[in-house]
Amino acid sequence: MPGPGYVQITGLAWSGGGSVRKVDVSTDGGRTWKEAKLQAPVLPKAHTRFTFDWAWNGEEAVILSRCTDDQGEVQPSIAELYKNWGIPDAKKVARGSHYNAMQPWKVARDGSVSNAMFS
Repeated sequence: MPGPGYVQITGLAWSGGGSVRKVDVSTDGGRTWKEAKLQAPVLPKAHTRFTFDWAWNGEEAVILSRCTDDQGEVQPSIAELYKNWGIPDAKKVARGSHYNAMQPWKVARDGSVSNAMFS
């Protein structure tokens, strides 16, 4: 990112069990959440684009998004997914064919963005 100021976060949400009902975005590592805007069309079992307006203050941040579908299913955190899979150590490599945990993205003070799971 070129520097502090307005940023539009965009992404794709998906539910294998229904339609995307809402997407929440956190810019503080999951401490607080705000609802993003969904772009039409919102169709069952199809990707849905979302946008979220953010005023970046230039400080380090961790961005997350989570999807809730029309069945009430909420996308899990990595820790929740591993607990559901019965894996006690969240540092282990993910297994299974449907890894649907939230993906954290780290924004550094210099504006660079990286995968927070591996940086």
